[in-house]
Parts: sequence; structure tokens; C-alpha cells
Amino acid sequence: MRLLITTDTVGGVWRFALELTQGLLETGDAVALASFGRRMSTIQREECDRLKIAWGEFFAYSDFEVPLEWMQDNECCFSDGAAALLQMAHGFGAQLLHSNQFCYGAAEAGIPKVVTAHSDVLSWARACKSGELKRSSWLERYCSLVDRGLRGADAVTAPTAWMLNELGKSFPRRPEGTVVPNGRTVVAPPAGVRRLQAATVGRLWDEAKDIALLAKITSPMPLVIAGETECDGGYVAPLAGISIHGVLSDLEVLRLFGESAVYVCTSKYEPFGLAPLEAALCGCAVVARDIESLREIWEDAALWFKNEEELSTILTRLFNDEQLLHNARYKSGERAKKFSRDRMVHGYRAVYAGIKEMSSVA
Repeated sequence: MRLLITTDTVGGVWRFALELTQGLLETGDAVALASFGRRMSTIQREECDRLKIAWGEFFAYSDFEVPLEWMQDNECCFSDGAAALLQMAHGFGAQLLHSNQFCYGAAEAGIPKVVTAHSDVLSWARACKSGELKRSSWLERYCSLVDRGLRGADAVTAPTAWMLNELGKSFPRRPEGTVVPNGRTVVAPPAGVRRLQAATVGRLWDEAKDIALLAKITSPMPLVIAGETECDGGYVAPLAGISIHGVLSDLEVLRLFGESAVYVCTSKYEPFGLAPLEAALCGCAVVARDIESLREIWEDAALWFKNEEELSTILTRLFNDEQLLHNARYKSGERAKKFSRDRMVHGYRAVYAGIKEMSSVA
């Protein structure tokens, strides 16, 4: 199959799309990858160049400086992005479009379309703003873009049942959804000595990540944070007493995980969470905020907290109890193995086959 897959350069969708692309190429499919948002970073372009060298004519990529639908400047995101996609689809001979942005489900591409819901502004607001978003022309455009894209898709997927349910609360007019959990295959780089430290990775400016919670806790083990500090007007100030790295390459992130004993997921909105999965695959114990979506993924394989006091207590216990830390690392690692790249690719290929069959019948 020849697939056109969209991604963005800002968050976890990039890693998801690269992982899926790699898996599809390994099964014999051809993939063209189109990225939106900012231009690719040097690191991201190097990742695509390596795929191009490895897979030749079976892989192509382009990046477009077209805003994402959730960004403030979203007036032309669909018109500009859809035009670029149609040209790319024609040149590549794509047989199916898999969009990781909602709006392109409405693109008149002449081929079946899958839309994956990684997150949405309205469910984000319910988790982070108690559902309160001021009416604005931006929000109206956003809702219109998402609604049209979902109704134009042949299939809708999400990485958790929680995310699919939340999407239905906001946008009920859509095809029936399918849950396809994200997957990750990690080849961890050689790491140094594993330190008794807790790491976290994410967009520090995003309220959903609630990184600032770490400044309120008491931890006997050092805390290390990696990620962007600003984007599209969002910004986070330095956190006292916490080591903050900027954006790290994939290899650097995996090395950080390999040198850490614990991964802390502070998110109050996390439709899936690739970073804790990567960390667990690298040998970290997962300590996570007790929210429904993360419970769906980790079940009893994480240590759960509801507030800063509980998080402080857990980190202190892990610091002082070597056996507890060992058991927690083992349970998180075993659970993480269930979310492999192969499982994700198998799930998406089943979705692709289903809508291609429906299209041929129609």
C-alpha cells in the first residue's frame, strides 16, 4: 500500500508518526510523510534523511510551514495544508491518507482517509481549565475545522478508549471510532551509571503537562526535566532547584532515561503518553498522576499520586527502599512491552484494510 501520513513538528505526534512510518516500511508499504507547524528541526530532518537512505523510493517527505489547527493563527491552515497534501498525494501515487491533524479529513483527496485523534482543545480544556474557554473567532474556527475533518474521514482512531470517549463528547458527528494504542520499539543507547534520579520529558509550556508541580514537592532524589520551554505564546519560567535541559534528540532522551531510575508523569491531560512508555522500556519505574487515561495504559504497573504530597511520599519511599524501586521498575518495564511498534502497525493496517474494502464495495 502507498500511504500519505501527516505529522507535526511540535509534540509527541512526531514520534508517533516516525514510529508508525518505520513499521509500515518494514512490512513492505511505501510512505510519504508530510509535516506541518514549524519547519522540521535539524534533528527531525536528519531522522527523515536516514529513512530516505534506508528505504529509497519507498519513502518521501516534505515539511510545510503551515499552522496547526489549534494554533492561534489558524485561518489558512486547512486551505494551505490541503493544497500541499493533494499535490503530494498525486506525486506519490498515495492510495490512502492517514491524517494526524483533524482538519485534513475534509480534504478532497479522492482516496480513503483515516484521522487519528491524539488530543483536542475541548477535552484539554475540560482537564486543564474546568471546561472554560472563552468564545472567540479562533475557537469557532478550530471547532469547525475539527468537525468538518471528522465528518469527512472514512475512519477515526484514538490511542485510548478515554480519548475516543472524550472526542465523542465534543464532536459526536463522526464515524465510529477504533482504539489503536500507540507503540514504541526502543533500542536504548549505552548508558552510564543509572542514577537515583527522577526524569520527565515534555512541553514545559503546556498546562496539560503541569511540570510546575515539581517545584512544589520535596524529593530526596534529583529531578531532571527535558523539553521545550516556549511555543505559540506559551512559556514556562525556570523552576528553582530543578535541572532543566532544552529540547533533546531522541538518542539523548533515551540516554537520559537509561541513566534515571524513575520517570515522573505529572500530566493532568494525557491521551496516551509516549514519554513514560519510552522511559519504562529504558528501565525506569513509572510514577504517574492518577488520571483515567494513564490508568487505562498502566493499570497496576505504575505508582500513582493525586497531589504533590503523595508524589513527595512516593519519591521518598523509592529513594529509601531499594527493593520497592526494583519491583516498580520491573512492573513498569513488563507492562511497557505490551505497547510495541508491531502491535500498533498491525492495528493500523487492519484499519486501512477495512476502509479500503469499504471503498471498493462503494
